[in-house]
Amino acid sequence: MSDLQLDSQGRLRHFLTVEGLSREWLLKIMDTAESFGSVTYQKVKKVPLLRGKTVVNLFFETSTRTRTTFELAAKRLSADVLNLNVQVSATAKGESLLDTIRNLEAMSVDMFVVRHPDSGAAHFIARHVAPEVCVINAGDGRHAHPTQALLDVFTIRRHKPDFASLKVAIVGDILHSRVARSQIHALKTLGVPEIRVVAPRTLLPKAVESLGVVPYCELEAGIEGVDVILMLRLQKERMQGAFIPSEHEYYRSFGLTSARLARAKPDCLVMHPGPINRGVEIASEVADGVHSVILEQVSHGIAVRMAVMALVMGRAG
Repeated sequence: MSDLQLDSQGRLRHFLTVEGLSREWLLKIMDTAESFGSVTYQKVKKVPLLRGKTVVNLFFETSTRTRTTFELAAKRLSADVLNLNVQVSATAKGESLLDTIRNLEAMSVDMFVVRHPDSGAAHFIARHVAPEVCVINAGDGRHAHPTQALLDVFTIRRHKPDFASLKVAIVGDILHSRVARSQIHALKTLGVPEIRVVAPRTLLPKAVESLGVVPYCELEAGIEGVDVILMLRLQKERMQGAFIPSEHEYYRSFGLTSARLARAKPDCLVMHPGPINRGVEIASEVADGVHSVILEQVSHGIAVRMAVMALVMGRAG
């Protein structure tokens, strides 16, 4: 995996997963994101790092936050951006994925930002693009969502910079979540000593302990004394069969309410990658409360994605 992501000089060639990337690389991305944070507050919200470059948002799944923040990130780096509507593109008419990539490459594209329902799709594209083209994984199947994980740990570091002292709970649909997998790898690499996954047994992967996490099947016990709670959305579009009795029953047992949040540390951070299902995963008073940094995650997503784009294009660091 690292051979695909890094070139022979150890520079970031593609950004496909946080798994296998070193702690130094994760810190470098976050430090670069810090340097881009001030761009948002400039009168002209642009820097010229990717001027003359063309970025294609190649989304085979619907998305709002991820696609929009990638688009804003590319534009703030002064790149030209093409958003490909795959539902009405040639792939919907039977053209193969590789043919689509080849045709776009013929238009002198420099970077693909790929979101796909199949695990491994971004890696497949990265193996077949021309040497001068970069690929960023914006989420593939159940496998990985690396920029989401990076913006999550970036947000945590803003409030709690000592990763080695943290207890983190990831709560919700662990089984179907690419976000959870990427979060676990990022947190482990950064030295978080205790990572808990909290979910009904039906939403925990088999042998989840092999990922270096501690599973809990009761929310109250799982968030007791933690510093950070990372809530997850129920991945209903990826569920085949009855994994929970009902959304009402799920909320009754695993919904994060103010009363349950009181079991965590008094300064606990509450996070969610969105979109939020209020009254299913989390109560509105928690989502909008003083512990919530959910909107910060969205803002930080732009800076983190700017950093990743700049680094894979060799224009930062």
